[in-house]
Amino acid sequence: MALATAMVAKADAPPNLSGYPPASVPPWLDTGSNAWMLTAATLVGLQSVPGLMLLYGGMTKRKYVINTMMMVLYAFAIVLIIWVLAGYMFAFGPTLVKIGGLNILGTPIPALTSNIIASQASVPAAQQYPNITMSTLIFFQFVFAAITPALMVGALIERMNFKAWMLFVPLWSLLVYSPVAFWLWGGGGWLMQLGVVDFSGGYVIHVDAGIAAFIAAALVGERLVEERKLQPHNLTQVAAGLGLVWLGWNGFNGGDPYGSTIDAAIAVINTNLAAAVAVVVWMILDMAYLEKPTFTGAVSGAVAGLVGITPAAGYVNGVGAIIIGAVSSAAAWYSLNMFQFRSRLTKHIDDALGVFSDHAVPGIVGGILTGGVFADPSITKYVDPGLTGALYGNPFQVILQLLGVAVVIAYDALMTYLILKLISKIVPLRAPPQALRIGDREMHGEVAYDEFAFATQGDAERLAAGVVVSVINNTINNNKEGSS
Repeated sequence: MALATAMVAKADAPPNLSGYPPASVPPWLDTGSNAWMLTAATLVGLQSVPGLMLLYGGMTKRKYVINTMMMVLYAFAIVLIIWVLAGYMFAFGPTLVKIGGLNILGTPIPALTSNIIASQASVPAAQQYPNITMSTLIFFQFVFAAITPALMVGALIERMNFKAWMLFVPLWSLLVYSPVAFWLWGGGGWLMQLGVVDFSGGYVIHVDAGIAAFIAAALVGERLVEERKLQPHNLTQVAAGLGLVWLGWNGFNGGDPYGSTIDAAIAVINTNLAAAVAVVVWMILDMAYLEKPTFTGAVSGAVAGLVGITPAAGYVNGVGAIIIGAVSSAAAWYSLNMFQFRSRLTKHIDDALGVFSDHAVPGIVGGILTGGVFADPSITKYVDPGLTGALYGNPFQVILQLLGVAVVIAYDALMTYLILKLISKIVPLRAPPQALRIGDREMHGEVAYDEFAFATQGDAERLAAGVVVSVINNTINNNKEGSS
């Protein structure tokens, strides 16, 4: 009888057309949102590998290309290991330390077991339960954690000891990035509880990276005296890197609502609008002060606009995005050209690619202008109902945003300094002068380009001059022979 009943039930059940067990798509899973979040995570991952590898690799001197790309690649790999072992739960897991009702630290435990990675995504301290899988959320948040130390590479190229970098990245990721992410994001940490907002990482990623880069550049020391000037060896490569970074930002900001929502689309259009405005503003400033618009300047402008809109993308309307892009670009331009390059205070802090100016400065500006000024309740209702900026009747949000950035700067600067001082007791922070004079071949045993197949610009010019001289000499000799 039981067998007959089971056979009838099976006959009445709809056919499984998908080819996978019904348990693969539980009722809580929104397949569209899950698909978008996996795509968004991949876009953000491409910003680092190969995006930053190409961008930073092209901006460095030819003999340091491998070293520069290796620093980014190592950061991407080691952070994933640290992330699943302790970092994710430290940033997004249950609260471990609570003081006066405020969540101070998460719980640094592994996120590897089947009951975690196959479950519905949850951020318990923040009471968030997105309709995607936990493994999707872990990977999405990982690519943010990975790109943050990778951004610092731009400040440290052409002189940092690779062994010191190998120690620095995992320590910094666990002790700086994860706690700050807990305070401001999914951990429902104390800054988030107070009302400080950061949509997609203006504070958590870009202020964090920019301040740490500045401190690290000061402690590691300057490049070789004869190499202090920036000399990009391949701007075509930089263009490819910028394209991956810019369009990868669609996932960076568009994925932060954790699903295929109206706010995700708003975040994407605001991101690209702010970046476009920032490019134009940087070009105008270059022409006004330096007479010529430069490609490297335009690249910096695009990044500044992308950074500036990051804390705001899902909170502001198009007008706010335009203003934030313009102000962020102008602030980064003045910081780079009038402060980092000219100030006596920064004369010996060799931030090679201006990571402080292009990330920390627009991150601060965007964070303050976001919640402090332009957060539009007609937009925030899609992701954070009740959030309102000063222009819409809530000037107190400016104070909260200032508090948030002050805490991030102070904690980041102190911890970065202490971590690097500790590492300096184990290995030198700076590569030996002999290794720096030789470059990649000494540091990694290989070079980016075959010296004979790809001549440098100087080699090419000398070769061309030699050909011209040879032609002239042959002509003279032929004329002499003809006349005789």
